[in-house]
Amino acid sequence: MRICLLRHGQTDWNKQGKIQGREDIPLNNAGIEQIKKAAEYIKKLNWEIIVASPLSRAKMSAQILSKELKNLEILYDINLIERDYGEASGKTKAERASLFPDGKWNGMEPFDQLQRRTINALTKYTNEYNEGNIIIVAHGEAIRSILTYISDTETGTEEIVWQPGKNAHISYLEKTDDKYKIIFYNKTVDELEISQT
Repeated sequence: MRICLLRHGQTDWNKQGKIQGREDIPLNNAGIEQIKKAAEYIKKLNWEIIVASPLSRAKMSAQILSKELKNLEILYDINLIERDYGEASGKTKAERASLFPDGKWNGMEPFDQLQRRTINALTKYTNEYNEGNIIIVAHGEAIRSILTYISDTETGTEEIVWQPGKNAHISYLEKTDDKYKIIFYNKTVDELEISQT
């Protein structure tokens, strides 16, 4: 089976460089267009279900995608919500550097806790829909936690997987029996189109 991991489209906070965790920030117009463009690539395969974070930026992305895929059913799972960044949420990179010079963000959800819930969600839906292909619409750090788990190293993939400027990025996984393989990750549609020419 194939699994598509899709990061939500751009929000105003993304555009402003603010880190967003549990805040419920909707897509902006650019984000809507990004998801429509991503859908053109994703719909090349047949999909059985969309599973999404219930935060509005992911929910809106899933709804746009569903419409482009002939009203594919959407399920929402709280385990796919973004990491809680604690006191750093809503702050720009410069503000975070000023407020937290030691790099420690009070109240941030531990990475292993984030990873446990996202992997639980991945396992649940890939087991339930193992005869078809599924799409997971989530958030940057939530997706990174899944890719980190599959690549079997936390630090080895941190920098190359987590690229926060890339909204609506796509990763494809393949599951055979109980093993997952990363086909590609963190690619925008433009990057995928260039690689295929």
